[in-house]
Amino acid sequence: MTRRRWIADRVEGDRAFLLGSNANHLFRVLRVKVGQEFDVAANGVLRFAKVVFASHDQVEFELGAEVESAALPQITVYISIFKFDRLEWALEKLTELGVSHVIPMIAQRTEEHLAKAAAKRVERWRKIAREASQQARRIAPPEIAEAVALKKAITEAQGNRIMLSEAEEHVLLKSALSDSKPPLALAFGPEGGWSEAELELFNASGWKAASLGHTILRAETASIAAVAVAMAELESA
Repeated sequence: MTRRRWIADRVEGDRAFLLGSNANHLFRVLRVKVGQEFDVAANGVLRFAKVVFASHDQVEFELGAEVESAALPQITVYISIFKFDRLEWALEKLTELGVSHVIPMIAQRTEEHLAKAAAKRVERWRKIAREASQQARRIAPPEIAEAVALKKAITEAQGNRIMLSEAEEHVLLKSALSDSKPPLALAFGPEGGWSEAELELFNASGWKAASLGHTILRAETASIAAVAVAMAELESA
């Protein structure tokens, strides 16, 4: 039987801890008992672990041997901020798919009130990513950065870089990925798409443009579909 997996809130030597709401869920909802065995991700390393103490605000594990865990291709998602409910759903699914970093960007067509409110949402986004990581049996959540202006984000990006655009008529994402290796960066526009100035900036900054096909996808749909395609391509390469 597959052991349940947790990501430690704190690690001290051969001890790992779940704290606060994470401990409360394990203690009150799942009714954990001393002696139960789990897999615990401790500082990015998956370990066999046994519960040695449990309460509503802290669960303590004794860490044992490392557990083998497959590495995922490194994909960073540069995602323009759009309506928060749909953005948060996308963040959850991108986490499940295995992205390593998410950079929220303020694009020209990002709604002003969303851009202003983004700074207060980052901790919530990180919490969503952490919960999705445990559900998906990852050993660490993706890093969710503070929101940043698009120009700064895309000019500082490194590695293989692909910008998804409905304006691209010739290059499909699968083709653009044919000569790409991780680390990979994928950029997605806001509702309304990229402006002409942004398309020119991507081109000048060394990004390749690619399309997901002839249909027009919502921002969250495009990001999930593209990452799923990229993961499949990179893992099979």
